[in-house]
Amino acid sequence: MSQVGNRAVVIGGSIAGVFAARVLAESYREVVVVDRDVVLGVREARRGAPHTRHAHGLHARGHLIVEELFPGITDELIEAGIPTGDLGEMRWYFNGRKLKPARTGLISVTAPRPVLEEHVRARVAALPQVVFWQGWDVLGLLSTKDRGRVTGVKLQQGADPETYRELEADVVVDAAGRGSRTPAWLAELGYARPAEERVKVGLAYTTRHYRTRPEMFGGVQSINPVASPAHPRGAFFGQVGRDICILSLTGVLGDYPPTEPGAFLEFVRTLPVPDVYEGVKDAEPLDDPVSFRFPASVRRRYERLAGFPAGLLVMGDAYCSFNPVYGQGMSVAAVEAMTLRRHLRLGAAVESGPFMSDVARVIDTPWDISAGGDLDFPGVEGRRTLKVLVGNAYMARLQYAASKDAKVTDGFMRVAGLMDPPQALMRPAMAWRVLRHALRRPAPGPSWLGTEATA
Repeated sequence: MSQVGNRAVVIGGSIAGVFAARVLAESYREVVVVDRDVVLGVREARRGAPHTRHAHGLHARGHLIVEELFPGITDELIEAGIPTGDLGEMRWYFNGRKLKPARTGLISVTAPRPVLEEHVRARVAALPQVVFWQGWDVLGLLSTKDRGRVTGVKLQQGADPETYRELEADVVVDAAGRGSRTPAWLAELGYARPAEERVKVGLAYTTRHYRTRPEMFGGVQSINPVASPAHPRGAFFGQVGRDICILSLTGVLGDYPPTEPGAFLEFVRTLPVPDVYEGVKDAEPLDDPVSFRFPASVRRRYERLAGFPAGLLVMGDAYCSFNPVYGQGMSVAAVEAMTLRRHLRLGAAVESGPFMSDVARVIDTPWDISAGGDLDFPGVEGRRTLKVLVGNAYMARLQYAASKDAKVTDGFMRVAGLMDPPQALMRPAMAWRVLRHALRRPAPGPSWLGTEATA
C-alpha cells in the first residue's frame, strides 16, 4: 500500500485502538498509540478498562476479521489454552427455553478479554511502524488557526505539568471508549457536540471465576441463559482457559447481581434454568465476585454534524457503546477497522465526513439488534418505533422456533454474529420455519423453580 502520511496518533490502547493501529500501520510511517495505563504485556483487567474483567466473546464476523489482520492468531490462542467452538453449539437459553444446537461453522473465541487484548496488542507492538506511549493522558487536540483541521494532540504524564508536550500528527483517531472527550474537544474548537441516542437499561455484571470440573459443561463451551422480559436475570457461564471458567451474572433495571458470595450464589439459583447453579454450587471459586455497572447504551451521531474538523476520526465505543450482553463490541470495532482500511486504500488521507458516515452504517445493524432487544423490556427507557415493536414480536416467535428447529438456530446465530443482516430472518423460507412453530407470540417458558413466567 502507498503511504498517505507520516504520523497517525491513536487515543486508546484497547481493542478498537489496536485494530485501528494495525490498519494505519499499512499507510503511515509511524503510528503512536497513547494510553493512560500501562498496556503492553498486561493480561489482567486494568484501571482504565474495568469492564474487561467480565465475560467477553469474539464471535463470527469479528473472529474472521481478526484472523485476517493477524494470521494464525486463532491457533496461537488455542495453543495458549483458550477455548474456541461453534457459536451455535453453545448451550443457549432464550425466554427460559433451550435452543436446538446447530453446527454453524462460525467460531467463537471465549478468551478472557485482557488475554485476547494482550495477544493482539503484542502483534501490533511488533510492527516496526507502531510505538506505544504508555502512562500518557491526552489533554486536548492541536489544530490549525482556523480550527478546520486537527494537527495533533496535547499530552501529559499523570498530573505532572513538567511532562507536557505536543505531538503533531496527520490524523488522530479517538478510540478511547465510553470516556471519550471528543464531544468536549469539538466544543472547544467551536463545533457542535454530536447528538446522542441513549437506551437506559440499568445493567450490571457481577463476575466470579471458578476451577473447571469436567461435568460442569457437559461437553459444551458455555451455558448462556439470556435475560428476557419474563426472566430478566441472565448469565454467561463459560470456559476461558484450560481449567478456569467464568460466570458473569447480569441484572437489568437496577436488579444488580450482588457481590457477597452467598447472595451471589442465591442469584444464580434464581436463574430460569438450573444448569449454571448445578455447575457452581459446590465449585471451587478462584476469586471474589466483582461488579460493573452499565447504565445505558449510547450512540453518538457524529455523522449528522454539519461541521467536523479534518484529520480527526472516531471509532469503537467512543462512537457507539452497545449493551455488552449482546457481545457485539469487539466485532463492530473489527468491522470499523476494515472500513478504515478501505478508505486508506484509496491512497489519500481519510476524509472525516465520508468515513464517519460509513462507520455509522456499520453501527446501524448491531444498534438495531441491541437497542431493539433492550426495548422489549417494559421498564427500559427509549423510543419504541413500529420497527422495534414488530421486530421484537417476530423475534419472540423466532427464538421459540429455534428451540424446535436447528435451522432457525443457525440463521439466528448468523445474524447475532453479524454475518447476515436481520432481514435474512424474514426471508420466506425462514419465516415459514418460524411461523409454523409460533404463529402467535408464545408464552415464555417456566422457571425451573416452579413459578410460571408471565409475558
